[in-house]
Amino acid sequence: MKKLFYLIVPLISLVFGSCNSEPTLQKYFVENTENKNFIALDISSNILDVDKTKLTVAQSEALQSFEKINVLAFKLNDKNKSQFEAERAKVNLILKDPKYQQLMKFGSGKQGASVCYVGTDDHINEFVFFANKNDAGFAVVRVLGKDMNPTNIINMISVLKESKIDMEQLKPLQELVKK
Repeated sequence: MKKLFYLIVPLISLVFGSCNSEPTLQKYFVENTENKNFIALDISSNILDVDKTKLTVAQSEALQSFEKINVLAFKLNDKNKSQFEAERAKVNLILKDPKYQQLMKFGSGKQGASVCYVGTDDHINEFVFFANKNDAGFAVVRVLGKDMNPTNIINMISVLKESKIDMEQLKPLQELVKK
């Protein structure tokens, strides 16, 4: 029994000690979901009310590669300007991690948007859209899926155009826009 104890304790220490403490977007989303300055929204693939029998093969593949969208938006007001700057800096730091490969960026550092992805060119697991504006706030949108590729994203846009989106899932975002 003593030998088993001496074997298990170091093993447990190794497992818990080797956890990655670097910031990630997933951790950032979890930490800020309940923060009153943020609006968090998870959008599942079933938001798209699509007649699957009318989809092309390419559109079907695109839809199958899509899993969900996570949105985290910081709504700027007169009382949270300093927190806005700090939170925006945190997101920028996370997105500088080499695993987030930048596809495009436009605007300046204080106001603009960027698109990054995680994975390889033909096996993308996550697209990240980050947009910020000095007088409004910022939003981080994670599009999660399996083996997505740029063609799937283009085909997904055509599916979105043909779908009847369930607006009930988007109510929190509508509230952000109203304010």
